Amino acid sequence: MNDDVQRFLDRLAERNAARGDEPTWIAARRQAGAARFEALGFPHRRIEEWKYTDVRDIAANDFALADSAEFSPAAAAALTLPIEAHRLTFVDGVFAPALSDLGDLPAGVQVVPLSKALEENHEAVGGPLGRLTGVEFSPFAALNTAFFEEGALVRMAPRTVVEKPIVLQFLSRAGEREVMSHPRILVEAGGRSEATLIEHHVGEEGAANFTNLVEEIILDRGAILTHYKLQEAPLKDRHVASIQVEQARDSRYTSFNLNLGGGLVRNDLVSDLNGEGAEATFHGLFYGQGRQHVDNHTLVNHNAPHTRSSENYKGILDDRAHGVFNGRVVVKRDSQKIESEQSNANLLLSDRAEVDTKPELEIYADDVKCAHGATTGQLDEEAVYAMRTRGIDEQTARGLLTLAFAGEVMELVDLDAVAERVELTVAGKLPERFNLAGLVETAAAFSED
Repeated sequence: MNDDVQRFLDRLAERNAARGDEPTWIAARRQAGAARFEALGFPHRRIEEWKYTDVRDIAANDFALADSAEFSPAAAAALTLPIEAHRLTFVDGVFAPALSDLGDLPAGVQVVPLSKALEENHEAVGGPLGRLTGVEFSPFAALNTAFFEEGALVRMAPRTVVEKPIVLQFLSRAGEREVMSHPRILVEAGGRSEATLIEHHVGEEGAANFTNLVEEIILDRGAILTHYKLQEAPLKDRHVASIQVEQARDSRYTSFNLNLGGGLVRNDLVSDLNGEGAEATFHGLFYGQGRQHVDNHTLVNHNAPHTRSSENYKGILDDRAHGVFNGRVVVKRDSQKIESEQSNANLLLSDRAEVDTKPELEIYADDVKCAHGATTGQLDEEAVYAMRTRGIDEQTARGLLTLAFAGEVMELVDLDAVAERVELTVAGKLPERFNLAGLVETAAAFSED
């Protein structure tokens, strides 16, 4: 065992000693997670799935574990999405009740910190927790299983419609010492229930922490979930997320994976389409600047016939940023009459920016309709010139053309507060005298020409 792994295991032993007695099943899962992490160690670039992503910065760091959720209310308000919602807030992985506001949840809807759910009825949580994303999923999932304490439980009874979005806000604090957190999210949507979930990662400038998230989403028959993951953590933060979705018959899962921040980011998103009529739609946008590294791995398993998936990821990279997209679709044997589309388009704003893209199809059935493709290019200088001849300065023209490139994803975002955060990061602050929607449409027309 190397020193990096031992350091994390020593931190776990310290935490376990301070934690006290736990239910037997939790202690057993912690032990299994620690054992699996010890056996695997941190992933390295000789492993195919990690060949473009170097996690040595995480492995070498001596992260502490936060014990408090102290955060300036004014600072939190400035970072919070201005949207009417049911909200749970966590600071460095610790639940912050003073910054949370659930309001009046509809009957049949439960949104609680995971620690409270485990305290009140741990047996009801123990069954589904870890069923989709076990310790075998990845070394980081094993590490999360060993450390998890906090997170969120979202449960919706059958036929329940949640009108206001549910927001899970994760704040990263700039402190004297870098900390790590291992939040766990469990979502169970009953048959024909419907909700919008917003997962928001953001923090104070200068924060340099490590978030290792595991999220499990279980959709019963006919359930509909729209999931926004807005990641705009500080540029020194590290963010690793493992998200796995299980979809029953006629369920619909729509993911908006919007990555704007973080110095080192890795997202693994998996959906298992287990019932006929199930649909998964992945919309992705990743933006990198400076030396940011953003790695998106997606996997859709068509485990049943008559299922459909669609995936469209856009990458925008400036300076020396590095992006990775690996999208994989697997059609299992006898999963006939399925449809799958996959697209990854990338825009490089600098000669030093880099992207590695690998769309994959693995098909074991013969009556299917599948397609995939990937492109990488730069801004059209003729389009920039054409916009400048209409009185638009060069910086604004480039910002608008960049925003137009992202438009195929952003036009589907129904939440203005989310769209505005993305637009500000991607295009910068545009002159207020401009009609943004009209100019973006014009920029898109120039790009097509």
